[in-house]
Amino acid sequence: MWRLIGRYLLGISLLLGAQVTVPPIVASAELAEIESRGRLIIAVKDNRFPLGYRDVTGELNGFEIDIARRLALDLLGDETALELRPVSNLDRINEVVDGEVDIAIAAITVTAQRQRIASFSEPYYLDGTGFITTSPQINTLDELALSRLAVLADSSTLAHLRYRLPNATLVPVSSYQQAVTALDSGRVDAFAGDVSLLTGWQQQDSHYRLLDAIISVEPVAIAIPKGTQYNDLRRAINAAIRQWDDEGWLQDRATYWGLP
Repeated sequence: MWRLIGRYLLGISLLLGAQVTVPPIVASAELAEIESRGRLIIAVKDNRFPLGYRDVTGELNGFEIDIARRLALDLLGDETALELRPVSNLDRINEVVDGEVDIAIAAITVTAQRQRIASFSEPYYLDGTGFITTSPQINTLDELALSRLAVLADSSTLAHLRYRLPNATLVPVSSYQQAVTALDSGRVDAFAGDVSLLTGWQQQDSHYRLLDAIISVEPVAIAIPKGTQYNDLRRAINAAIRQWDDEGWLQDRATYWGLP
């Protein structure tokens, strides 16, 4: 996957390098302060398998947890020199903006709206909108054209669906649990959401099937506080991500966690 999108990563990295001028109100640490402190404070997910979750022992694990540990190793020389703070989706960016954490590695896709209040690293993964179903009769995007699709209310996925599947019946749900209930009861034919999330569903329950169709591509990156005082931190993170990609480490970890 990573070699196929190398040029795309280069282009998007140039885009992400452009800063939007918004006065920052943050207390997050600069790189020198982090080095002096001796640990990174990172917001992560603990309920989004396989990106970030708690295993049977209660320990944090997952693709993004691997990235957090590798970043601590590269920046501070010790993969345990970090403090992982689980956050909700609503708080992912706020924790960075408010200075509660140094950075966030928490399934954050880069959007224009988010770029107004936070800075971002180069992408470490490309996510996208995909579909999961329990129906053996649905295998292609064309077969979803007149289907009933569950989708999170007020999510960016709605716009993609309205453009690509204008004749489908969209069924808004307020949570992933509601989506699961709608799928399992047969009220909808499929659920549309982030491929990384749906991959986890399929791994955890074999009666779900992730379709090959993907109707959007969205870069996932590390959220960093805005401001020139964080340039050294951003440059160090970007250099690490490039090195991981060159080494094939990112692809290896994505494959290990079953991510497409």
